[in-house]
Amino acid sequence: MVLRITQYGEPVLRQRGKTITRFDASIAAFARDLFETMVAGDGIGLAAPQVGKSLHFFVVDLRSRTSEAEIARLDGKPIPPALLLPLVVANSKMEYLPGETASVEEGCLSFPGIRGNVARPLTVRLSYQDAQGLQHVLEATGLLARVLQHEYDHVEGVLFIDRMDPQRVEELEPKLKQLKRETRAALKSATPAK
Repeated sequence: MVLRITQYGEPVLRQRGKTITRFDASIAAFARDLFETMVAGDGIGLAAPQVGKSLHFFVVDLRSRTSEAEIARLDGKPIPPALLLPLVVANSKMEYLPGETASVEEGCLSFPGIRGNVARPLTVRLSYQDAQGLQHVLEATGLLARVLQHEYDHVEGVLFIDRMDPQRVEELEPKLKQLKRETRAALKSATPAK
């Protein structure tokens, strides 16, 4: 089922997601809904707060956009990113590994029409649980590392505009204010009168 995507200005986007404690059929169904919603929005990652759920849970699928140069290690073993994906991530902890950073333009399904460069480390290590609750450690580079960081930020209540150059955020301020106004108006009209 395709879910409604939360827009900038909704409080859930600033909340740290709650820990998942039960890995049952409802979590598997929620993961499927997240994937369907992500694909419908032409995204490559989607976090629970982006569909209004304050959970430490996200999905990633960039099989169509991975390159052979990307490296991934799952539980200490090399794995082609295409075999790793689609990926379900719950209760994650991010470790930014030493090395280079790169500034690349990012967008976000919760910020339609808004893009900007975000500097991020090129290599990360993510400890997480999968949809069955099994514990894993994933090391990633390239686009996979970037998407993991973007979605991890979401479940921590951090938005990609928080990581942009302040001058770029200032340039985007009129668009951000407009998006926030539109979000508030849509929420107000969707709320039944008392």
